[in-house]
Amino acid sequence: MTHNQSTSAATRRRMVVFWLASATSFFLYLHRYTWNVIRPELQKEYGFSNTTLEAFGTTFYATYAFGSIPTGVAADFYGPHIVLTVIILAWAIILPLHGLTGNAYGLGFVRLLFGAAQTGGYPALGQVTRSWFPRSSRTRVQGWVASFFGRGGGAMSSIIMATLLMGYLGLSWRVALVIMAIPGVIFGLIFYATFRNSPEEDPFANEAEAELIRDGEPVQQGKREVLSTQAALKNFSLRVMVVQQFLNAGADVVYTLVLGSFFASLGVADMKDLGWMVSLPLIGGAVGGIVGGILNDWLVPRIGRRWGRSSVGVCGKFLAAFSLWVSIIQPTPERVAVGLFFVKFFTDWTQPTVWGTSTDLGGRFSGTVFSIINTGGNIGGLVMPLIFGPLLDFFSTKTLVDGETVIVTSFTPMFLIVGLFYVGAGICWALVDCRQSMDPTQKLDH
Repeated sequence: MTHNQSTSAATRRRMVVFWLASATSFFLYLHRYTWNVIRPELQKEYGFSNTTLEAFGTTFYATYAFGSIPTGVAADFYGPHIVLTVIILAWAIILPLHGLTGNAYGLGFVRLLFGAAQTGGYPALGQVTRSWFPRSSRTRVQGWVASFFGRGGGAMSSIIMATLLMGYLGLSWRVALVIMAIPGVIFGLIFYATFRNSPEEDPFANEAEAELIRDGEPVQQGKREVLSTQAALKNFSLRVMVVQQFLNAGADVVYTLVLGSFFASLGVADMKDLGWMVSLPLIGGAVGGIVGGILNDWLVPRIGRRWGRSSVGVCGKFLAAFSLWVSIIQPTPERVAVGLFFVKFFTDWTQPTVWGTSTDLGGRFSGTVFSIINTGGNIGGLVMPLIFGPLLDFFSTKTLVDGETVIVTSFTPMFLIVGLFYVGAGICWALVDCRQSMDPTQKLDH
């Protein structure tokens, strides 16, 4: 490509990339969080137990967990352009397949495919932010991309599918899934045509913009490298981050898989109401991510990179645990939903810090490092549904309501475990030193 001279004003192609990355994150969660609506519909239609329904969650996380590192390496080696294009189109096409069968094995297979399609999203987006945005603003950008637009997509999922398509328009959940998938396919094609791996590869970005983004960092040239396994295993902070993410994502499966059934258990039967109640905590996460990203970038130059990152993580997780224990004792579904808004606000304000810590630890291997950390989280997502499902069934009782047998489930023991996970994640954040970079070419301030 031919760039303008660096003396020219910097182009703003990175803003196009910002919106492409944000839309990718939005669709990732928009489509993933449809499960909050699908789950209670499957339970009503086919009579699946909580154990079976949570097993479907585990099958999603099985491929989501173990596909994360290979796709992260692919994003580092080949660049995120082709990786993200393929997976966006794949998960959008697979989404409506959830409605094709009521057979448990068939549904399990669809969940496996869906998890495999979504697994590379955030590792590749981690490389996008490193390649397209200056270090000084990356955490804020990651807050907008991962938390605001990601959690925002999750929040809009139940509003669009349950409140609008099923509630007001009266469509079946299967038809609603098809309608949800179509914009994702269109966006995948737009992403392929518009995105490029770096400003050096983009014909609409000039040299001045490339220099502004690099901000003194070396440009990767020649043969691409892969992070050595030995360097990854020896890094203490990376190991702690894996544990932290296991606890974080293990707790987060409640919002991905169970929230719709939880509010239904509180007596919320109208889809119009269920939609906004499920969405409110995710809106809290979206707002929290923005606050956390801004707070992170504000703290780093004032108290140093190490505690600028860790203090946000520690405070966020401890405040989330406290808020959760207050929320679950509220007397009405509406007040519980408001309480969970604050839970997700505090736990998700740490999400940009995860991305920032990944880029600090990984440098030019950021996609791989994030995928390793993300795999820890995905294993949490894999394991915890297998625990939560039988736990919910154990605390379920059958009772007669107006002559009909109804299953009543207590979700409190599950939420107590989630609160303990938040405390454990906060302790992990206190141990992480993001300055322990595995990229010898990266120079971090101390």
